[in-house]
Amino acid sequence: MQYAKEDKTAYIKEEKPPVQMYGRLLNLAYAALAEKEFKQEKSNFWEEPHQKASLWKPCADKKDSERLGKPDKSNGYLMVSANGGLNQQRVAICNAVALASLLNATLVLPRFLYSNVWKDPSQFGDIYQEEYFMKIMKDDVNIIKELPSHMKSLDIESIGSLITDADIVKEAKPSDYLEKVLPLLLRNGVVHFLGFGNRLGFDPVPSQLQRLRCKCNFHALKFVPKIQQVGSLLIRRIRKYDASQSMLDKQLLGEFMPSSASKMNDPTRGPSRYLALHLRFEVDMIAYSLCEFGGGEDEKRELKAYRESHFPLLIERLKKSKPISPSELRKLGRCPLTPEEAALVLAGLGFKRGTYIYLAGSHMYGGESRMYPLTSLYPNLVTKETLLTDSELAPFRNFSSQMAALDFIACATSDVFAMTDSGSQLSSLVSGFRTYYGGRRAPNLRPNKKRLAAILSENSTIGWNSFEDRVRKMIEEGQRVRARSFGRSIYRQPSHFMMEGRND
Repeated sequence: MQYAKEDKTAYIKEEKPPVQMYGRLLNLAYAALAEKEFKQEKSNFWEEPHQKASLWKPCADKKDSERLGKPDKSNGYLMVSANGGLNQQRVAICNAVALASLLNATLVLPRFLYSNVWKDPSQFGDIYQEEYFMKIMKDDVNIIKELPSHMKSLDIESIGSLITDADIVKEAKPSDYLEKVLPLLLRNGVVHFLGFGNRLGFDPVPSQLQRLRCKCNFHALKFVPKIQQVGSLLIRRIRKYDASQSMLDKQLLGEFMPSSASKMNDPTRGPSRYLALHLRFEVDMIAYSLCEFGGGEDEKRELKAYRESHFPLLIERLKKSKPISPSELRKLGRCPLTPEEAALVLAGLGFKRGTYIYLAGSHMYGGESRMYPLTSLYPNLVTKETLLTDSELAPFRNFSSQMAALDFIACATSDVFAMTDSGSQLSSLVSGFRTYYGGRRAPNLRPNKKRLAAILSENSTIGWNSFEDRVRKMIEEGQRVRARSFGRSIYRQPSHFMMEGRND
């Protein structure tokens, strides 16, 4: 792997020896995996365990009579400049569609704000197919590519139609928009949402609007051919062989879906299964967490320096509040999982040493020193940087959102998707996509960080059989089929339970 060279930052001056927090458990894991090599048994986490999934109905599945339809007359134009990275922008687009319907507005194709964090100038048409998006949504919402010429000269801020995140609360209700935004739209003919991150809640929302943003996310947003083509190449190289075509492949790769007739290697061996791992251990995330990760005083100094440089508001908040100790944060499940912890979970679930693992994103804090426990247990670890050539990646190099789209494709089409932070937008959207199109053959592995911390706290005494049993029960609990609870993301849980007496 190439983590040390690619991921070195100003806060990581030189490559360090391997950092381990659970040496005894790691040794038990090595022994357990070595023993499994000589057995025919396989992990049962390659399959979706709950047949009840067949009783779920897609959230965009709706009868014609339930369609809101477009209004005869538009109340004005709705502009959105979405912030964040690929996945935050995707959610913003779907929320914008729902709001346009709610306000009887004409939606101007959303713009993406340039961020000093993401450093990506990509716009909608660089990532998603504009014409396809407008075609799929045309029966529900009026969408135009840009504001009409007679409106372009308006000073939107001076007329009071510029709305920032400070003006709308997080997880706002539809009533908030009807009370605060609709009067502005009717008065000025246009409103512009600047930012718009996470500004429409999941409940209470009328079922028609819920289905509308579901339709946007799962049906209308298709990656552009440039991304689909390289995504297809990436998938073929991960699998080594072309697997049978799946609905996930079709939705994400379009005409570039791998051909079942094409073989890249020995056709008698069949397609390679792979596990995709979204490991969130970037320096910004772990510095913000205020946790400790076994790296001693050097680590503490590095993360403290990073916080002071990048999170001044956090520093000010810490001065005014009573700090929670790193050990308590870990007990509460608030610490990002390390590569070592991810490796122990996979070993506890019975994945063999030869498991082919695609790592989404490769900017891991600590480079090889942190990755060593994972790569030593699971050496068949790859990233898009190791599978694609420099020339194949060149068109994406300076576009972080387009690079993230490749990770999205590789994670969504994997045989198993494992996440270390179920609250991240990528993990939420990918797991939802797999639920929606996976046909009960696309399992998601979601650890409970609080329960895992309790298990790992027994590192010095717990036996391997007990560790395996508790880890498996933890993951199985996360896979249990359940109705979407109030306020939870419909992008992550995109189906509703169809049982007698329940049709919402």
